[in-house]
Amino acid sequence: MARAVFNDTVIAESEDVEIVEGNVYFPPNALKKQHFHPTEHTTVCGWKGIASYYSVEAGGKTAENAAWTYRQPKPEAANIRDYVAFYPVIRVER
Repeated sequence: MARAVFNDTVIAESEDVEIVEGNVYFPPNALKKQHFHPTEHTTVCGWKGIASYYSVEAGGKTAENAAWTYRQPKPEAANIRDYVAFYPVIRVER
């Protein structure tokens, strides 16, 4: 079971994760959605496509743009469509 923890709060957990480039990607149904707030921030990966970001909030603290997802990934990254990964400010346990 993989877990994502922020400010001592579990914000995602699943046994069905994907590991890509060392990042743990959680399926959308693993997220505790009340902790995720979409932002306007995007980045581009040459082989995965355009990443959209979330800020994460728990226990009165916010981590801006700390999580990302590929809503329309390139074919090579289809296995992580809508899955969410985290920057190190979010602790991922495996």
